[in-house]
Amino acid sequence: MAKYLLLKHYRGAPAPVNDVPMDQWTPEEISAHVQYMNDFAARLEKTGEFVDGQALAPEGAWVRYDGEGRPPVTDGPFAETKDLIAGWMVIDVDSYERAVELAGELSAAPGAGGKPIHEWLEVRPFLGAPPTVPECAFHG
Repeated sequence: MAKYLLLKHYRGAPAPVNDVPMDQWTPEEISAHVQYMNDFAARLEKTGEFVDGQALAPEGAWVRYDGEGRPPVTDGPFAETKDLIAGWMVIDVDSYERAVELAGELSAAPGAGGKPIHEWLEVRPFLGAPPTVPECAFHG
């Protein structure tokens, strides 16, 4: 089994077929979308392929270390971050092909007018081990 991140974007990916922003959906359309996502996750829980998933709030901040004894520095929120990442799901599947199959199905969640969004989802494998540092010709 291998873990993959299915990343939902608000922007930054190619436009979905049903490209109506969620803030323009009716409450019923939002409920149908959320129910689809919950049903999808529940089905994957039964097969053992669901690990975790969350929708993300638009608020956020960048944080970095600012030196010993100093508080972290924050900045933001930045529109480019909050507008890009809508949520994520982690799956644990037998193959990349299965991850793509599930991402394709998740892409069909209903949106405006109850029609499938056909949104683009980013599929990213988890790093199985730290990358190795190539040996230097002088230190090999």
